[in-house]
Amino acid sequence: MAADTRGAAPKTPRAGGDPLAALASLPGVVDAVESVRKGADRLYGHRIMRRRSVEVTSEAALRGARGSAALAGADWALEEVRRRTDFSAVGEPATVGAALRLTAEAGQLLSVWRQSPLRVLARLHLVAAGGGGTDDTVGRPRLAAETVDEPLIELPLPGAEEVAGRLDGLARLLLAGSEAPALVTAAVVHGELLALRPFGSHNGLVARAAERIVLIGSGLDPKSICPAEVGHAEQGRAAYAAALEGYVSGTPDGMAAWIAHCGRAVELGVRESTAVCEALQRGAA
Repeated sequence: MAADTRGAAPKTPRAGGDPLAALASLPGVVDAVESVRKGADRLYGHRIMRRRSVEVTSEAALRGARGSAALAGADWALEEVRRRTDFSAVGEPATVGAALRLTAEAGQLLSVWRQSPLRVLARLHLVAAGGGGTDDTVGRPRLAAETVDEPLIELPLPGAEEVAGRLDGLARLLLAGSEAPALVTAAVVHGELLALRPFGSHNGLVARAAERIVLIGSGLDPKSICPAEVGHAEQGRAAYAAALEGYVSGTPDGMAAWIAHCGRAVELGVRESTAVCEALQRGAA
């Protein structure tokens, strides 16, 4: 990624075209990018971050995992996530466990992401599935006639051939680099993975983990303290699905609405971690 991906969209695209930078110029996106940048800067400037940033990162990871699990149908209270240990059980415990594992894994994959995003996506699915056992569908994009277990996303499902082509295109776009702000790149990665649902399961969890990786690796949120998953959950599943429909439409208004939705999610994550900082400062957490 280019060095200035934290800031506003560049005024001129790179030679040869930069589709992500073009998205950054859509109405409302520049304002969303600037608002996210200012919010992240304020959080990173909080006095507690100079002494206790590790604690803030840890708490942001827990709250982000809770938010991602909630969007996947396991809407547990934070304290429930904190105290439970039975994440191998089927159903909601397994979903929460998958979200926790992905959040822990995301920050470890930055160097691989820069070289091979598709390898990282395969790894994320493997982690979400808990290792996969003997299931040969884990860690690879689905094939023709294979089903997808993603009940909360009801959009038409692209065929396996389209999935393979679009995943390859996404990887090429990321490897080519972009002048686009981090928010735009993260929103496109997130939206594309949700639209494609490339794996047989856990696609929402994987998409949100990939968004996290982009925000960390871009330099916008290097300590991973701005959990967008919190904001996505706070805005609600209905708003999430409606914004995703805008992304899938491919229209300028729809794309702008999705990026703005993702920006608001990051801002709400910033607000959550700011509250954590304030609590730590008061000695209440």
